[in-house]
Amino acid sequence: MNERQVLALKYRPKRFDDLIGQDTISTTLSLALDTNRLSHAYLFSGLRGSGKTSTARIMSKALVCDNGPTSKPCEVCQNCESANGSKHLDIIEMDAASNRGIDDIKELIEHTKYKPASAKFKVFIIDEVHMLTTPAFNALLKTLEEPPSFVKFILATTDPLKLPATILSRTQHFRFKKISDSNIIHHLSHILNLENIQFEKEALSVLTRAGQGSLRDTLTLLDQAIIFSKGIITQSSVTDMLGMIDPEFIDKIFDTILVKGDIHPILHDLENYEIGQVLDEFTIYLKHKMLSNDSRFELYIYDRFFRIIADSKHLLALNSDSGFVLILTLSKMIEAANTKTVEEILHEAQNIQVNTEAVTQEVKRVIKEEKTKEATKELSKHLEKSEIKTEQKEDNSELVFQKLVENIYKKSYDLGECFENNFKLASYENNILKINSSATGECRTLLYNNFSHIKEFVYEVFGENTELEFEKVKKKTIDEIEKNTIKATPTNEIGSMIEDIELNTQTTTSSGCVAGMNDVVQPNLAQAEVNIEDVLNSKMTNTAIQLFQPKNPPKITSKS
Repeated sequence: MNERQVLALKYRPKRFDDLIGQDTISTTLSLALDTNRLSHAYLFSGLRGSGKTSTARIMSKALVCDNGPTSKPCEVCQNCESANGSKHLDIIEMDAASNRGIDDIKELIEHTKYKPASAKFKVFIIDEVHMLTTPAFNALLKTLEEPPSFVKFILATTDPLKLPATILSRTQHFRFKKISDSNIIHHLSHILNLENIQFEKEALSVLTRAGQGSLRDTLTLLDQAIIFSKGIITQSSVTDMLGMIDPEFIDKIFDTILVKGDIHPILHDLENYEIGQVLDEFTIYLKHKMLSNDSRFELYIYDRFFRIIADSKHLLALNSDSGFVLILTLSKMIEAANTKTVEEILHEAQNIQVNTEAVTQEVKRVIKEEKTKEATKELSKHLEKSEIKTEQKEDNSELVFQKLVENIYKKSYDLGECFENNFKLASYENNILKINSSATGECRTLLYNNFSHIKEFVYEVFGENTELEFEKVKKKTIDEIEKNTIKATPTNEIGSMIEDIELNTQTTTSSGCVAGMNDVVQPNLAQAEVNIEDVLNSKMTNTAIQLFQPKNPPKITSKS
């Protein structure tokens, strides 16, 4: 009974035409064989299962074929049959992962000294060559650069960056790309048709995503799916076998997200899956929907969802609680799906503007009426405030004048007492301070001598622009005069007269002794001359002169 062969070996490519998804490489190598423009060393690099080793074997068979070198081996000669059975003496395969030392390379180099046993070339295939040690690479360098003419080297690796630059420079480098999903699905369908196994195309898509671009890995999963599904490969059976989320369930998840539904039932069902796998499944699902132009998703939705998934993977890398990360991911997706774009907001604003033009006009009319009413109220309030302010100003002038009196008291108590008793506030309007004066005798002299200080206090209290106006007032009765004044002396009489001169002096802008705070007081000289002459010729003055008994008493006369 023949043992069943696994699909990866049974359907391994045997010709360049059988290679899946590597058309560029197969075309280049075919042309090199047909034109006999061969290199002494080749390097094949790429993802696992992309066809590196299979291509190396096809290349070696094309070199040892009786018709070779040729891109289409005959498959019937002894060399081709031996090559297909991996029994050819001139095709030497070496696994560098297990034979990586310098001794292994020395043994290989020793084989290069001998000519092929039956073929035209001796081919050395070194798989996973990046696993060789540094001394082994150094030992291989010379032979790799200048091998005998009948020797060909084919190196294969999944990590070419680990190879020394000296090795890369001595080989022709062919980079095997990842096999596309469509090519893999087509190949799987071909194999299943040959095997007479029923399948669903969606199931093959799931297997292809799980294989991640490796044809060998995908064929291994296909073998497993054939066994698990008992001859009929379905999508549900494949997802159950792989422990993946059913695509229909993922559809339900995103339907719930897009309508902002309840995610609690979804969370309960997703507890059976590892959160990292769930995020990967979400990514694959969104990518598929984006490529298929699903109308439910806009570009900005894809962008937001992928950012959310990336943030969630970062949280998992920090060992965050997986359940919390899942809840946070779904909640953020719901919020992102219901956030309006700038264009939508602008469109709604435009619609609102069109629909509210009439309302706007009515609002403007009402606002205009309200403004008119408010203006009337404000005018009334302003008039009331003006009246109140005038009354307050009158009241305040009394307080300010009292402040002036207090400041003069601080300068001199006697001066303050004279000022308070003899100067009374008449009015204060338009920066003009009117004072009623009844000063006589010594108080009058004291006030006159300190008038400059009084002005400074007025400036300080009422302001620098204040003007003073004095108005002379008389006592009502003789009793009040005797009560409020000291008995007159010759000096008092003279002072009283001088005060009369100052207080009776009137100008066009003043009624007191001072026309303004910045004006100099000018007495009435004519009046002053008459008064002084009366004083000098008085009996009291002559008596005083006789008391002093001067030797040559001068005759005092007034100037004419």
